[in-house]
Parts: sequence; structure tokens; C-alpha cells
Amino acid sequence: MSRRRHLLSALAALMLAIILASLVLQWSALAQETPAEGTDREERAVLMADTLYVTPSRQLVAEGHVEALHNDVRLTAQRVTYDEASGQLAIEGPIRLERGADVTVLASAAELDRELQNGLLRGARMVLNRQVQLAAVQMNRVGGRYTQLYTTAVTSCHVCGDGRPPLWQIRARRVIHDEDEQQLYFEDARLMVRGATVMVLPRFRLPDPNVKRARGFLVPTIRSTNQLGTGIRVPYFIPLGDHRDLTLTPYLSPKTRTLGFRYRQAFRRGEIRFEGAYTSDDLTDDARGYLFGSGHFDLNRGFNLDFQIRTASDKAYLVDYGLPDTDRLRNEVVISRYRRNDAFRAGLIYYDSLRDLDYQSTLPTIVPSLRYERRWFPDRIGGELRMAVDVQGHHRSSNLNILGRDVIRSTADLNWRRNWIIGPGLRADWRVGIAADIFRIYQDDSYGHDLSRVTPSSAFSLRYPMTKTTADGATQMLEPIAQIGWASTHGTTPPNDESAFVEFDEGNLLSLSRFPAPDRREDGFTFVYGVNWARFAPSGWQASASIGQVFRQDADPGFTRTSGLSGKASDILLAGQISFERGLAVSGRTLLDSGFGISKAELRGSWTGRRTGLAGTYLWQGIDPDEGREEALSEIWLDGAYEITPNWTGRANLRYDLTDSSATRAGFGLGWQNECVAVDLSVNRRYTSSTSVEPTTDFGFTISLRGFTVESGNEKYRRSCS
Repeated sequence: MSRRRHLLSALAALMLAIILASLVLQWSALAQETPAEGTDREERAVLMADTLYVTPSRQLVAEGHVEALHNDVRLTAQRVTYDEASGQLAIEGPIRLERGADVTVLASAAELDRELQNGLLRGARMVLNRQVQLAAVQMNRVGGRYTQLYTTAVTSCHVCGDGRPPLWQIRARRVIHDEDEQQLYFEDARLMVRGATVMVLPRFRLPDPNVKRARGFLVPTIRSTNQLGTGIRVPYFIPLGDHRDLTLTPYLSPKTRTLGFRYRQAFRRGEIRFEGAYTSDDLTDDARGYLFGSGHFDLNRGFNLDFQIRTASDKAYLVDYGLPDTDRLRNEVVISRYRRNDAFRAGLIYYDSLRDLDYQSTLPTIVPSLRYERRWFPDRIGGELRMAVDVQGHHRSSNLNILGRDVIRSTADLNWRRNWIIGPGLRADWRVGIAADIFRIYQDDSYGHDLSRVTPSSAFSLRYPMTKTTADGATQMLEPIAQIGWASTHGTTPPNDESAFVEFDEGNLLSLSRFPAPDRREDGFTFVYGVNWARFAPSGWQASASIGQVFRQDADPGFTRTSGLSGKASDILLAGQISFERGLAVSGRTLLDSGFGISKAELRGSWTGRRTGLAGTYLWQGIDPDEGREEALSEIWLDGAYEITPNWTGRANLRYDLTDSSATRAGFGLGWQNECVAVDLSVNRRYTSSTSVEPTTDFGFTISLRGFTVESGNEKYRRSCS
């Protein structure tokens, strides 16, 4: 606990330093534009109508389909009278006044100045960003900036003409719209639902719908768990200029006092994001919290800098507070560059385990790495020449022999590959190369301090792709594959720190070494066969399948029992997928041994219909102590949603352990939304437990009034007035 507390403090200090530095370093070198000659000249309004005439009192009268334009303001009305002496316009409606694309005003009568900026409107209704409408008995325009509305009703709901009240509305004695600041100020306001007052607000402020980053409260969330009770989260958003912002989120319940935060900043060549929380609750006597951070920067000469911070005060915090349930936290900083013919990556990783059975001191928690790869295309010999250098280390904090083993590995790999097309389409590929590995080992007396190993290798493969078009227009592809490979390892076998888990799939069927890292390499002769098949139908559905198997001269003891590669003859790899035009897709992969027993299997499927979405996964893994499984693993995940009506949507998820015949996670949710309101209710249950985590049930409830947010209502949810 003390070590994690120190780490959390150090990372919080790092985050604070970055924030302070970003507040000081302001990149504000903006070019000043010189106004073009004549741009400050007053632009006159343009008036068009069916009939235009001048009265004896020198008043200009326009009647019938009147349209007036001035800068970005457009006015349409039935009759307009312009008094040249006073510069005033008397307008008879119906009136439509548009300011750009974001503000529309409708009125029955108006008196405005000739710039259409200031004046009085009666029976007015203002629509902001086609979302929020403000209906008022009277509307005044002042200073070309402020709009004052008296006896006002504000809503983003569809308003019927039969007198029925909207689902929600805000009624106020006066509303002031500041066009420059894009703010709405309410005086003597009431929040009403279905015509009934639910809250009285003497004074408050809301951003208008055009504002993307306004200071103020965001949508609150009610959360209830069996450990923390019922509480509420109320985010408060604080913009810190155009390129950074801070969100503070108090979370209060009978058993917790938590202050969460999120800080974001965009730079000219990058961005950073931090989020975290400080907690004092009744679950423990110690202060708790977490910190997540990430960033990306484009450096000079094509290099990129990325970092990620993940830390928590204890193993149960993320689960207790409904955060991403990650059992191993990864902290990383990486510098990389990827170009057409070369790639560079250098990084440092720190792992923090939240698993009860993990001992942090004996895990390889600090992992530095460096890799550089380059390729050439020599003219004389043809083909492609590749060179790669890879350096990686693993550090354990324990000082115990063997359990605290530290390793540094350096690898150099040089290979040449070329392909030819023979006869009617037979493709031949040849690859030859040599790899050298050097290991430096600390705190493990069962191995020498310095180990070295050299592995020359070569492989020759043939594949014959064939295509056929059937009578119904479908295209089929069949490709048989065969490969003969050879590798000879000379040197001492190092400890296995990187290749404990091996996956045998289509991606490494033709690899010379199917181990995930160079600390293990395959040795001897191998023969591989495989077949790929695919079909593409004109109707839109398509299917593909692959089969493959590896035969080797000698069995490799480095492969585990369920890897599918442990014997002289590997398990048979079967993989396939099929997808239909109407949204159904299924993919699967399995390994069959000589007795047609299954060591591993995976099946995934999804279906998207007009009103339904379903996704599921089935996973089977046999007993394998070398991979940490003392019993077979058989699980199923299901996730789905159903649109009950255009307004109601239900969803559910389930994770079920078939081996124990018990659920590990389950949840369901129900949402309702229309053009002006969104309501969401969710219940999730986590059944698994450990010494640090107990089974929990999490209830969530949110309600948001649409219109004053970036996301606008959708037309398909608009209610009918019939």
C-alpha cells in the first residue's frame, strides 16, 4: 500500500507539472490580418418586394413577399415601412428574421432600425441552432448584441398547436440572450414537466446551443451500489482557454466523498489527457484514488512521443467505483517513427498488478525495449533484404534467487526473401536468414551470467491460387499451400520469460518460429501444408475457411499442451468465417488433435437487424498447468440491444462460466429518448469475488434535457401532435 501511495503521489506530481508548464507556455503567434481597403465602409441594406412606393411623407413602403438583406441578416415579411428621417422600419408579419445559420426569429410585428439589429418585436419566437425555441410576448433587441424576451417559455421539445404543454419547458419572467458570449440568462424561472412546476430557479444561466465548451454543470448521474449506497455525480466543466479544459466531478453518497477530475489540453503538435479521483470512504481507513493519463506529440523528423499512465491506490478501487476493470495496469512511454522502409520504436513499460494471486516483487514489472528494422531492395540479387535489431529487458524488484531473475536480451536478425511466379500461376517464395541472440541474466544461479545463441534458418514455400466464377456469378478462390522449413539453433537455451503463452493461428502458420518472442526458437526441419478457400456471392454474402498443420523432425518441449504444437505433428488448425448482407456474421477457430479432441476453440458471432443488435463469443481452453489453468475454461459472452419502440431501447449483457455453471457478470439497461429528453437506467452485477474484491451490484440512472448540449435531438424521435 505504501509503495502504491508513493507511486500515485509521484504520478500526480508529474501531472501537475505538465499542467503548470502548459499554462505557462502559450503559443500565440497568430498573424495579424490587415483589413482590405474599403471593408470598414458601412454596407447598406437591400430591400425587395412585389410592390414598392414612396408616400408624401417620404416613407418607403414595401408590400408582398418583402425581403430585406443586411450583412448576414435576412428578413422576410408581408409589409415593411421605412422612415428615412428616423431610420426605423415598421414591419408587419408574419415575420422571419435569420442571423446566419444559428439564430431564427419569428414574430407577428416589429419595429427595427435600418441595420435590422435593434428594436422591438411582438409575439416573437426565437429558435437557436434549430434545437431550442424561446417564445415570448415581447422581444427587444439592444445594442446589436442583446435580445431581451419577456414572459418567455423555453424548450427543445416539439410544441403542438392544440395547447398541450411540451414534455418540459422553462418559463421565465425575462430571458436575456447575449449574442457575443452566447449565453442565456434567466430571471424568475420555473422548470415545468407536463405543465407542472418541479423546480423554482430565481436566477440561472445556460449556454445557448451553439456553444461547444461553456463553463457550467454537465448531466448528473445517480449511481447506487451495495457497497457505497446511493450517490450522485455532478460534473462541472471549466474551459481554460480555447485549447484546454478541466472537469471537476464531485461524487457524494452516504459512504463516500470523492472528487474526480479530467484535464485535457491540445497543443499545436500534440495533446494530453488526465483523469483521476481522490476518495475518502467507509470501505477502508486510508485515502484512495486513481490516476489515468495519456498523451501524444508529433516530434521533429517524423518521430512521435506517446505516453500512458495507469495507477490506483489499491486492488479494489476500480471495481468499487465502476471504472474500467483492468487487472494489470500498464504505464508506458514510447518514442517511435514508422516510414516506408524503416521503423523505430523505443519504450519503457511499468506494470502494476491488481490480481490477488500476483506477487508484485516477482513479476517483471519494468520492461525497457528498443527495436529498429530496415529493408532494402538490392538490384543485383533482387528480392527484399531485411535487418532488425531488438533489445529488451525485464526487471523484478525482488532480490531472491530465481524468483527475482532479471534479463536483458539483444537480438540481431538478417534475412533475405524473394518470390517467383512459375508457369500458369504457381508462386514460389524463398527465405533465408540468420539471427543472433545475447542474454545477460542476473539473480538466477541456474543459468550463466552471459548466454549467446545463433540460429540460421531457411524456408521454401509454394502456393497455387485458383479462381472460378460460377453460373450464378459467384467467385470462388482456392489456394493450396506447402512449405519446407529449417532452423538450427546453436548455443544455450535461456529462461522463458517472454514466450509462456503461444497461439497457433492463420497468422503464424508459415512462420519459422511460432513463439511470440525470440527467447524461444523452433529447431529442426518442418513441413507445413494448408488450404485457403473463399467465396464471394453477388448477393453480398461471403465466406472463407483455412486449414493447416505442421510436421516437425523433433517435438519441441517449449510448446505447452494446449498450444497445439507440442508433438511432432501439430493439431489441425481450422478457421473460418461467413457474413451475410443482412448483418449476420460468424467466425470461428479451433485446434483438433489426432483423436479429434479440442484443445482450444473460439466462436464469435454478431447480427445487426433493423431493430436488434446481438453479439456473442464462446471460448474453450483445455487444462494446461503450464499456462496456469488447472481446470478447463469454458465461457460465453452475450451482448444485445433491442429497439422496443422508436423511443424505447432495451439492452442486456451476460458473461457465464459454463465450467462452474454460474454467471460472472450480468446486466441490463433501459433507455428512453425523444427530441428533447434522454433517460437511461442500468443495472449491472459482478458475481466474482476475491480477497480484495466483493460481489457488487451497480445501479445507474441519468436524465438529460437535450438542446443545450452538442448532440441534438434526432427527427425520428419527434412526437406526433395527432
